[in-house]
Amino acid sequence: MELKRFIKYVIIGFLFGITMYKSEAISWFRIYEMFKFQSFHMYGIIGTAVISGIIVVLLFKRGVLKSYKRRKLELIAKAKGWKRYLFGGIIFGLGWGMGGACPGPIFVLIGSGYSIFIAFMVSAMLGTFAYGILRKHLPH
Repeated sequence: MELKRFIKYVIIGFLFGITMYKSEAISWFRIYEMFKFQSFHMYGIIGTAVISGIIVVLLFKRGVLKSYKRRKLELIAKAKGWKRYLFGGIIFGLGWGMGGACPGPIFVLIGSGYSIFIAFMVSAMLGTFAYGILRKHLPH
């Protein structure tokens, strides 16, 4: 990987981590409040991410944004269906609720000194590895 691009990714990663930390998106208490419907804080963060994602995907589809190699991205449509999203969401939500953190900020939590999340990171990696092995046997 070329060094210039690597440095850009590291800077973006640091900015993402600082944003997660400062917005309290890594706070177990904020996540607990969200699951008990006691606060709008996390829903605001998640909603902002979803809206931003929609806008970026639309910009890619219209050709306004291009890949880092200056090529137009072709997004492949996924098969319609609700079961995989329902079951995947349930598994994701249970893991999030039981672990006390979304997988996104695992490295931010570890960097913040919460070393217990090393176990969470290892579990997430094992789950990803298991999915890779079982993927061909799952309905997609």
